[in-house]
Amino acid sequence: MIIVTGGAGFIGSNLIRALNKRGESNILLVDHLVNGRKMHNIADLNVSDYMDKAEFINKMDSPTFLNGVRAIFHQGACSATTEWNGQYVMENNYNYSKHLLQACIAKNVAFIYASSASVYGNGEQGFRVDRSCEQPINMYAYSKFQFDQYVRRLLPTTDCQIAGFRYFNVYGPGEQHKGAMSSTALHFNQQVIEHNKAKLFEGCDGIANGEQQRDFVYIDDVVDVNLWFLDHPERSGIFNVGTGRAETFNTVANAVIAWHQQGSIEYIPFPEHLKGVYQSYTQADVSGLRQAGYSKDFLTVNQGVSQYMDWLNSR
Repeated sequence: MIIVTGGAGFIGSNLIRALNKRGESNILLVDHLVNGRKMHNIADLNVSDYMDKAEFINKMDSPTFLNGVRAIFHQGACSATTEWNGQYVMENNYNYSKHLLQACIAKNVAFIYASSASVYGNGEQGFRVDRSCEQPINMYAYSKFQFDQYVRRLLPTTDCQIAGFRYFNVYGPGEQHKGAMSSTALHFNQQVIEHNKAKLFEGCDGIANGEQQRDFVYIDDVVDVNLWFLDHPERSGIFNVGTGRAETFNTVANAVIAWHQQGSIEYIPFPEHLKGVYQSYTQADVSGLRQAGYSKDFLTVNQGVSQYMDWLNSR
């Protein structure tokens, strides 16, 4: 059996879909479906069972917990970067993850988990998987950083596979339920359809309008990295998962407009509440991923957005 926590979420549901394509259906889907709209992500999936997160946590101390389990993809978390209830974030993203990891080590079950590029803060020190680069600037980022620190201490002491992925800006099918936290590609698509304009933030901190840069990585590439590590249980560590290219928000907007063959860009004032907590530039250092043996090329923004628009506008 394979367990996917956060299995109804964006990355989790895409992982299960890819596992299904491999013929895997003995999958336990763990989630917390307070947002019932996430069911649209999983209605077409084949799993052996569903379990609420609270019940799953209660079972963790059972001696039979994880019997017959091959791997856990731990994607479940509070992913809101605007959540400042630190106790809530640490309980969901840190304590839960620690508890689950210890259970995996006890039974030698592969533990493949979601970290985040948010641990690099404003990126002033770069984006290498190195303590000197890590400067979290919100509670979500801190919780992910602290769990990575916990993993670092354990890696030399266990033969159990532990692989953590610092996802950069992931976009693609299955993110619609995320609302304001969904990708700019999704928002730009809806804006072009409704208003014939994609709305981008004006520049700030000396950056021109729409020229903020992020490492945008397509969901299919993210899933492929996860499955590669499932197939290579001898590989452990913490890795950046991005394309290794920084591309502008203007590039994303123009890719959406090019797909629709209509529309223009409108720049709107930079939100006050994001000043000081906004990443204006990210670019994954993927050298660790390459050294581990993952060699597949990542899609560019133009390639990924085109695929995404095909899917999104055929629904």
